[in-house]
Amino acid sequence: MMNKLYLLVLALAVFSCKQAPNKEKAAAPVDEVGKMVDSDKYPTELNKVFEAHGGLKAWKSYKTLIFEMPKEGFNEVQTIDLHKRFDKISTPANTIGYDGKEVWLLDKTGDYEGKPKFYHNLMFYFYAMPFVLSDDGIKYEEVDAMVYDGVSYPGYKISYNAGVGSSSTDEYYIHYDADTYQMKWLGYTMTYFSGEPSDKISWINYAEWNKVDEVLLPKAITWHKVEEGKVKEPAKTVNFENASISTQAQPKGFYSKPENAVTVQ
Repeated sequence: MMNKLYLLVLALAVFSCKQAPNKEKAAAPVDEVGKMVDSDKYPTELNKVFEAHGGLKAWKSYKTLIFEMPKEGFNEVQTIDLHKRFDKISTPANTIGYDGKEVWLLDKTGDYEGKPKFYHNLMFYFYAMPFVLSDDGIKYEEVDAMVYDGVSYPGYKISYNAGVGSSSTDEYYIHYDADTYQMKWLGYTMTYFSGEPSDKISWINYAEWNKVDEVLLPKAITWHKVEEGKVKEPAKTVNFENASISTQAQPKGFYSKPENAVTVQ
């Protein structure tokens, strides 16, 4: 069962030509939320996108995000510390975690064949859009609107300062509804495996949103086929369930490596 899960994730990643956006951030907790939000550092229109999804002040007040992804016969549960970017992924067969220093794996069945460093924050980054695009070390550049089915979606190119995360040559493209400012499309390039910049952009459609406490988070995201640089029909949809977000952090040790787990090199 877990091999099937890994193969599904790997196939999705290969199809989209992108590994996890793997920004392993360890931001220090900040008590005063107002000091965490400097709206002047973001483009005006991007600030409107953040506001359309609940606002950065609300987002940065939260400490713990939990969401589930339905799989064949079970739900995968992902828990993330939003300030320190620790994470834990739990399934009946195994648990993967990141404690701020190392990625670890607890393989309960002995048949896990995946790549925990590849996967541990893969879906969190896609799920937490557009808010993760407010992280430190990001550069913003307005780009031409994306046109799909005759509708134009304004947008920005996102790039990273050197040394940010494990693949600072990543590039992202966020495009939004010109009327509502809700995010509609995410484009991204693959650089993790090669370490080299790429001009091949994969595209995800964000069509369904779910209000989780005070913020909007995706109910589902859909990868689209791309042919000769043109976005075509849908190819694969990933659904999210039972999302919750809290201003409380998980208990001390929640993300720590269990005694029987192994460190992933």
